[in-house]
Amino acid sequence: MRNLAEKFFLAFIPVFVAIDPIGLVALFIGLGTTASPEKRKEQAFIGIFTGLCVAIGFIFLGKIIFAALGITVADFQIAGGLILLILAARELVTFGPPDRGGGDEFGIVPLGMPLIAGPALLVNLAIVAVALCNADRFSRWMGKQGLRGVSKIIALLLAAIAVSLIRRGWQMH
Repeated sequence: MRNLAEKFFLAFIPVFVAIDPIGLVALFIGLGTTASPEKRKEQAFIGIFTGLCVAIGFIFLGKIIFAALGITVADFQIAGGLILLILAARELVTFGPPDRGGGDEFGIVPLGMPLIAGPALLVNLAIVAVALCNADRFSRWMGKQGLRGVSKIIALLLAAIAVSLIRRGWQMH
């Protein structure tokens, strides 16, 4: 039982950091500034559903896609690590709120894909669902500075995971 819990947390924590539900709440609120609360909840559902569909698609089609494109796991680790590193670095060095557009149609892109999708676990998707559906309450509780502070810490962890992915991918080649 202990081994199973250890394996769960070894898989859960990197995905939790990569998905960054707290950072997504801040992004979600920024993207939905002009949307009504009902529209924001609709977009949250669309984003979560998109992330789930992309994750399930990669579970079943990932090996086929990799083989067709001649991509190895090491290549994917290096590419994913570089993207995560860029995202983390951008979050770490941004001093003001980044310009992320606006409007009220943001559920599929960028929320569902690429922000939520990835090697997503159902537990992480559930956490994201709870966080996004309660984004206004969560934002009031933590405050703007609290959200940004936690998001920066998570971005630093994301950078470390990115470097680890790049290192492991490089060693596999």
